[in-house]
Amino acid sequence: MSTTETKFWTIDPSNVDSLQIEEAAALLRDNEAVAFPTETVYGLGANALNEQAVQGIFAAKGRPADNPLIVHVANKEQIEEVVTRIPQMAHKLIDAFTPGPLTLILESNGSCASNVTAGLSSVGVRIPDHPVARALLQTCRLPLAAPSANRSGRPSPTSAEHVYKDLNGRVAGIVDGGPTGVGVESTVVDCTGDRPVILRPGGITKEDLEEVVGPTDFDPALINQEEKPKSPGMKYTHYAPEAPLWLVEGDLAFLQRQIDQLQQNDKRVGVIVSQEHAGHIQADEIQICGSRDHLNEVAVHLYGALRSFSTDTIDVILCESFPEYGMGYAVMNRLKKAATQVITQDK
Repeated sequence: MSTTETKFWTIDPSNVDSLQIEEAAALLRDNEAVAFPTETVYGLGANALNEQAVQGIFAAKGRPADNPLIVHVANKEQIEEVVTRIPQMAHKLIDAFTPGPLTLILESNGSCASNVTAGLSSVGVRIPDHPVARALLQTCRLPLAAPSANRSGRPSPTSAEHVYKDLNGRVAGIVDGGPTGVGVESTVVDCTGDRPVILRPGGITKEDLEEVVGPTDFDPALINQEEKPKSPGMKYTHYAPEAPLWLVEGDLAFLQRQIDQLQQNDKRVGVIVSQEHAGHIQADEIQICGSRDHLNEVAVHLYGALRSFSTDTIDVILCESFPEYGMGYAVMNRLKKAATQVITQDK
């Protein structure tokens, strides 16, 4: 794609009533693509009603065209403008968890551009909970298609610096609203059937959902990779760092043996570990991503840790595994998608 001049604004989330928001909104109304912070990760937004505007997202990211986009809106009324109806379970989830890190799959009424839905009869919608995102949506008065603001396949961006590294010269603007809060993407819940189905774990856990709407299923493709995913985008590699990532399922001694074997073969090894384990591991570079006792904290730091390694200094990245419950399910989902291989200790 041709290089464009990327405008850059720094906005204090506690003071979003600014001319900078209006400038960014004006670009969006002109069908340009603009990156902005949400409470999960930074998104790359464009007018969801305009096919050419949405195509700018795909071009900037290098994203496959059969990978549908999530539509970000300012309020429940805007959801009603792009869907045929909101079923009762979806009403309950909207009231309980939005604004927040939840995306609902609902039947589309066809008003969004066809390349937003990738030919599906449904559309993903969410109301973000970040002051800058909400101010931008309210000011531009448009539903915004907005996937993560990174080059396709790379770790999602949790800071404007990450966005700048991936997309400077490829988008019209980047709004810096500081670091994001949740650190992993929204939970995607399909509400088109008789009961809710989680298509992507994220900032709202299965346990959270079930407290509000009762039994909630995981898409079988999340459990069994042989299953065909319900959402086309779920089949693609995501979140990959520069160097190959090995996910290690085993104890600390097993992790250290993998490091030692690689180093004996003249490989420079980077490791992502919890703060509890960092002092017990030796490697060329070590990144701490939070506490195993606070998996929300691990989620916040995960993408930053993946992005911290460069092939200038590291040949292989090893990462410890985390318990698969609550937010840990979202963390492990991202790591499994990013990993080139999973090394499992024999029991």
